[in-house]
Amino acid sequence: MIVWIILGAIGGLIALILIIAAFSKKDFAVERTITVNKPLPETYDFLTSLQKQNQWSKWAQTDPNMKQTYIGTDKTVGFISKWESQHKQVGEGEQEIKKLIPNQRIENELRFMKPMKSVADAYFTVASEGEKHTRVAWGFTSTTPWPFNAFMLFFNMENAVGKDFDEGLSNMKKMIEAE
Repeated sequence: MIVWIILGAIGGLIALILIIAAFSKKDFAVERTITVNKPLPETYDFLTSLQKQNQWSKWAQTDPNMKQTYIGTDKTVGFISKWESQHKQVGEGEQEIKKLIPNQRIENELRFMKPMKSVADAYFTVASEGEKHTRVAWGFTSTTPWPFNAFMLFFNMENAVGKDFDEGLSNMKKMIEAE
């Protein structure tokens, strides 16, 4: 009798999660902005480099011992930056330059292998704010598959990743303004 009660409770909990997932959003986006004291062309050129990104990104700094591999020519469509780390916040994955719109937008695809497989679209947009200043937006979008999207109700991606974007943009600003 008690086994049936336990099995019924587990089945009810699973059904509840599946129902919540059916009505929960699957897509999410995070974006942060900063203004750098450099002209737009210099800022755009700096941001197109995935190799330079590893010098200022929060995640690359989290594990200075991570293994990096590059495929192709940096700053060109198709260039891939791969990483492998034992650090749980860094994991394993790769980033590929997918589209470059000169002095406007850089689009990359992030493919995470560990700790969890997923794909996200990342981007930078740049806009002139006068001769010597550029506004930079860094963001990404992704989709959490059903039924795992139910857990997004308890996990705030904006707070979790947003602070890392803020730190990365601050590092990038210091680095580019020092050049």
